[in-house]
Amino acid sequence: MSIMKVRSYIYSLLLLLVIAGASSCKKDNYEAPKSKLSGRVVFNGQPIGVRSNQVQLELWQHGYDFFNKIQIFVDQNGSFSALVFDGDYKLTRLPGSGPWVTQTDSIDVHVSGNTIVDVPVTPYFAVTNAAYTRSGNDITASVTIARGDQGSQLEQVRLYVFRTTLLDQDNNSAIGVVNGAAVTPGTPFNATVTIPAALTGADAVYVRVGVKTVGANELAYSAPQKIQLK
Repeated sequence: MSIMKVRSYIYSLLLLLVIAGASSCKKDNYEAPKSKLSGRVVFNGQPIGVRSNQVQLELWQHGYDFFNKIQIFVDQNGSFSALVFDGDYKLTRLPGSGPWVTQTDSIDVHVSGNTIVDVPVTPYFAVTNAAYTRSGNDITASVTIARGDQGSQLEQVRLYVFRTTLLDQDNNSAIGVVNGAAVTPGTPFNATVTIPAALTGADAVYVRVGVKTVGANELAYSAPQKIQLK
C-alpha cells in the first residue's frame, strides 16, 4: 500500500471517529424531560390508598425507535407523578398490580407542560368513613367498607398501628383483624388494635385501615391518621 493510500485511510478513519464522537455528544446532551405528569387512582372521585411503591402504572409512547414503557409507582395516598417529555402517551393499569379489577384498556394522555390526569379504577373493596378513638392503649376504628366489585369476596379488614406514616401490611407494629364474614359492606363496624409496649412511650402513633380481598395480594387502604399519645 502506498504512503498516499495509507494517509488517505488514516484521514478517513479520523473523520469517522470525529463524526461518531460528535454524534455521541449530541445524544448525551439531550435535555432531560421537564413536564410533570401527575394524578391519582380514584374510585367515585376519591383516591384509593395502596402499599407505597408496590402498585404500578405504565406509560407508553408510540412513534419512536425504541418503544419502551415508563414505570410509574403509585404513592400510598393513591397519587403518582413522573417527569416526561411533551407528547401523546398511553397510560395503562398494570394487571394484578393494584387492589382493583383488571382493566386492559388504556387511557390517552396528552402531555403539554405540567399535566394532571386521574386514573379511574374499580376496587374490589374500598375503605370509607374511617374515624378513630383511643382508650388507654387500645385504638378503635369506626369504618365502612364499600363494595366495588360484586363478584369479590371480602377476606379481612385490618387495623394497623405504627410509629410513622409509612404504614401498610409490611410496615406496622401491630394489627387488629376483623374476619370478612363479620363485615357487611355499606354498614359501619368497629375494629380495634392494641398499641404494643414498644410504642407506648411515643408521643404519637399512626393508624390505618386496610381491606383484604380473597385472591388479591394488595389491600386497599384508608389514609394514615395520627393519634396523639402525649
